[in-house]
Amino acid sequence: MSCSETTSYQTMMVDGVRIFYREAGQANPSTIVLLHGFPSSSRQFDVLIPLLAPYYHVVAPDYPGFGHSDSPPPSSYEYTFDHLSESVDRFLEMKGIDRCTFYLHDYGGPVGFRVILARPQRVQAIVVQNANAYEEGLGAKWAAIREYWRDPESHPEVVDAFLSRESTEQRHTLGTSYRERYNPDAWTDESAHLSKPGQREIQGLLLYDYRTNVASYPVWQAWLRKQQPSALVIWGKNDPSFIAAGADAYKRDLPGGEFHLLDAGHFALDEKVDEVSLLMLSFLDRHVK
Repeated sequence: MSCSETTSYQTMMVDGVRIFYREAGQANPSTIVLLHGFPSSSRQFDVLIPLLAPYYHVVAPDYPGFGHSDSPPPSSYEYTFDHLSESVDRFLEMKGIDRCTFYLHDYGGPVGFRVILARPQRVQAIVVQNANAYEEGLGAKWAAIREYWRDPESHPEVVDAFLSRESTEQRHTLGTSYRERYNPDAWTDESAHLSKPGQREIQGLLLYDYRTNVASYPVWQAWLRKQQPSALVIWGKNDPSFIAAGADAYKRDLPGGEFHLLDAGHFALDEKVDEVSLLMLSFLDRHVK
């Protein structure tokens, strides 16, 4: 484990794929695993990691096809959420992380829930930040995506819109009350990544496979309902993709959970990192330490 509060940037070969990850924090048994969203990478946690690292060991990997991890062609790596989760699970195994708190955001939800259900004994607690697991949380934009799921070849425009620079910027800024807190490098870098050769096919495959996540919602809900993990749900209430009703829905299965709706958008850390970190540290002090 790392024993420095300064973030280090490392790679590990996981089943033939080079996985990039950020790591920092105390050398203690309390690890926080940060799982990023689309179309970002572990870079989205640059502002959060230094606030957690004085107290916890923190690890944030990039999935295959994202950030600085390898992006093998679909002919050699199957781009499904099942496979991304297998890669993350194997990464954690190779890192020797057998107990941790999971921070789930956006794509980190379907990746994380699969990793959790594969090895539930690993879970100390979960932090859910705009990581949807309920039909109620799907905003209006998902109507077009459902059409793509039904007939992907007839709706290439859905993928074009999903990967466009405008959509990439709006994932950060729509609904915000604090535009000045957003670093434009975030969507500039994300757009540059999405423009790389092969990315349209990779992300189109994952968007199509996202339908399996919606189909898995009842399974994830049943696990939450049965296991009652210590849970902190933090939600940017202005998120147009995963709307605030998705946060409220967790209350049905986690009556003992802690819930906070923030005046923020999808990437709540961009504008509310101080508030999120304080909520996390308070929660973890009570439920993990």
